[in-house]
Amino acid sequence: MEPAVDEKPQLQVQDAGKQHTTTAIEISKAVKPDAGLRSLDHYKNKLPPWRYAARQKLIPLIRWETPYVARLQNAMRSPLLDSYFSITANLGTHTFFMIFLPILFWCGYTNLGRGLVHVLASGVFLTGFVKDMLCLPRPLSPPLSRISMSPSVSLEYGFPSTHSTNAVSVAVYAVFIIRSAGSELSPTLRITLEVLSYCYASSIILGRLYCGMHGFLDVATGGILGALLSVLQCLYGDVFDDFMFRGSTGAPILVLLIVLVLVRIHPEPADDCPCFDDSIAFAGVIIGVEAGNWHYARTAYAWDLPVPATVPFELDIFGWPKAIARIAIGVVVIFAWREMMKPGLLRYLPPLFRIVESLGLSLPRRFFVQASMYTKVPRNLKTDNVLPPISEIPSLIESFRHPRKNRSVSIGPQSEADAYEALALQDRQRRESNPSRSRMRHNTRDQAESDNTNNAYFSKTSSRNVVQGPRISALPTPAPSQVDLGKGLNLPDVFLDDPMTPSTLASVCNTPARRLSEDRRQYEKDEREIFSRVEKPRVRYDVEVVTKLIVYTGIIALRYSDMFQD
Repeated sequence: MEPAVDEKPQLQVQDAGKQHTTTAIEISKAVKPDAGLRSLDHYKNKLPPWRYAARQKLIPLIRWETPYVARLQNAMRSPLLDSYFSITANLGTHTFFMIFLPILFWCGYTNLGRGLVHVLASGVFLTGFVKDMLCLPRPLSPPLSRISMSPSVSLEYGFPSTHSTNAVSVAVYAVFIIRSAGSELSPTLRITLEVLSYCYASSIILGRLYCGMHGFLDVATGGILGALLSVLQCLYGDVFDDFMFRGSTGAPILVLLIVLVLVRIHPEPADDCPCFDDSIAFAGVIIGVEAGNWHYARTAYAWDLPVPATVPFELDIFGWPKAIARIAIGVVVIFAWREMMKPGLLRYLPPLFRIVESLGLSLPRRFFVQASMYTKVPRNLKTDNVLPPISEIPSLIESFRHPRKNRSVSIGPQSEADAYEALALQDRQRRESNPSRSRMRHNTRDQAESDNTNNAYFSKTSSRNVVQGPRISALPTPAPSQVDLGKGLNLPDVFLDDPMTPSTLASVCNTPARRLSEDRRQYEKDEREIFSRVEKPRVRYDVEVVTKLIVYTGIIALRYSDMFQD
């Protein structure tokens, strides 16, 4: 019988290490960091050198801007704005677009719907790709407070902001469509729609800063990426559509192969981050929209004007009751498809995956359990952050009715990435709390190079701007701030030495063994305390990848079902 995997969420944390009696002989062998110090080199050990180097270039900027974001949040905070920005953040989520986009197709706006699917799906996939590639954290909390109606969002990396990418891409593409309409829209209506588009994007971006979810670098990069995707769609969207509609069966097959290759080369993250799950869902959306359009354009139902594969719709002929009924039935069909297909696939795919694995053809991913390691996928497993199950819809509606009751304000590390950043900051504070030991470490060139590497995250700040104290939340600030930097965590200020190198061996050997042992034990204790506060990621199964691709391909393809033609 095959071993079953524990269904309880598991956190991937490195072993804190065993207790040792420190002797000169053991110290002489300690060229590598003690097990209890490995978390300081977590990303260096987990990432390829080129990805780690790129991360080290950008992470000082995130650290440097955190106090400014904290000041902005502190100056603006109010219960009204907490509710407003936590609610409007849902207008930039995957769930909102997955429900809203099919309505455009059912109401005859095929061209607009296709364009938005292209920019949104590619935006979600690319931001998830970059997030997992660079593994850059969100701005540290504290000093920031994180305000959200979806706690799972905090488990993702921060750079770049997917909300900002979605909002800017939608706004830019909407403005392009509005201006392309020409005389079809009155000047007043055109200006009104443009202003609404700009306000929508600005509100989402400001909200990400206000809610403490992103820094300036995150939203700026996300906004630029969203604008570029929309510009590409505006310039080359018609060319791509012509290729798809006039091509043979090779056109959708080519799209399928390209998407599958992109899924396969999606970077492995250093931490258990759910970014890949969202990327997979929208990869399925891309496959579904292209395959569905190609097929529907060849049926007798489709209109060729204004673009091929347009779903017939005229409000004057349909009338409001029939139009509303079409939308309602469509939404029900989408959720019914998801509720039927997901449990079936999670039940019947594992045996097939075990056969593939036995043939040596499996393509395992980190943090996903292979089929040979479990007997079955637990029922009612929450595997989807994009489209909620039907059972969660009442609670979702209730959260909008009572936003103050259902939003959460979190202070402190919430993800593995947060925990590692907290440990990095704690290490910085310990260095500066004992300047005599710091000078001793800088007496040699090798140790100086080691310090430069370990301190790269803080290289944009000077030591005189760092608030000294025992708390991990004492961030380097550009000037005296009213933000309560000590709010949240209360960790002891115990010195932690650098990983030992041969050049510092003599000075380390002169250090009492008892003190080194106590320092390591204290560090291990602090590490356990920090990781005990983060949300434990759930167990993820290899069959979820194919399940998401099939489910979301079908969701988009179903909008062309025959039931929506009359």
